[in-house]
Amino acid sequence: MTTDRVSKFIIFFFILYVGLGIINFFFFEMSMEGVGERWIVYFGNGGFFGQLNPMTLIMSFAIMIMLVLIARKIKFERIPGRVQGAVETFFDSFWQITEEVVPNPEYRKPTFVIAMTLFLYILVSNVLGGIPGINVTPLASGINVQLFTDVWYSPTSDLNVNLSYAIMVLIISHAFAIKSKGFVSWFKSFFEPTPIMFPMNIVSEIAKPISHSFRLFGNIMGGGMLVLILSSIVRYFVLPVFLWAIFGWFFGIIQAFVFSLLTIVYIGSML
Repeated sequence: MTTDRVSKFIIFFFILYVGLGIINFFFFEMSMEGVGERWIVYFGNGGFFGQLNPMTLIMSFAIMIMLVLIARKIKFERIPGRVQGAVETFFDSFWQITEEVVPNPEYRKPTFVIAMTLFLYILVSNVLGGIPGINVTPLASGINVQLFTDVWYSPTSDLNVNLSYAIMVLIISHAFAIKSKGFVSWFKSFFEPTPIMFPMNIVSEIAKPISHSFRLFGNIMGGGMLVLILSSIVRYFVLPVFLWAIFGWFFGIIQAFVFSLLTIVYIGSML
């Protein structure tokens, strides 16, 4: 993508933001009913494994398909432009972090691929939280479809998504450790530096996916609710647009970076 096309995209996006702000200010009523609720579909006998969030599935598949299509379309030039140069610099920085944190060269590339895959997915999910779009909330009378009075539904605002990825990182880190050190050495690491630390080491491993997932969930879910509440007070225009840009873009990019960085650290600490 050339610099000129990027500039046109930014201008178009700004005009779209302002246009939606004007439309919502004059034509749409904002309702706080159902804020914080999730559209859940129950099947079978219900329970923990008998419920499903359709918006999480729909948006997750949409994001994955979009990333695949973008990846197929991108063509890297031998002489990079500004955008390509910025992207390559960012990826090189992540690779340098991976080289420093992961001691075993055999696992650097797999760790880098896992971390960057999570980064791209979480980045797009978080950025959607800064773009006015379509969201669905459950009401006592049925389903309420919100059109541009809320942002696009972000899969990372669902704790189940974040916890699944955090648990996946935990399992991968221990799988790499067993393969790298051997089962006996891996098991002995839980008793280091002294056997009395075994319970604390177990607790620390359990705490990893909890802190890993709740950090992302709290920032995205809490930020979205805060902006929506303020939107109802000032009727969308000006302030919510500014806040959506901060929470969805600025904070969203930071949280995607932090989640991916912790992925590298957790895997590297086990090798």
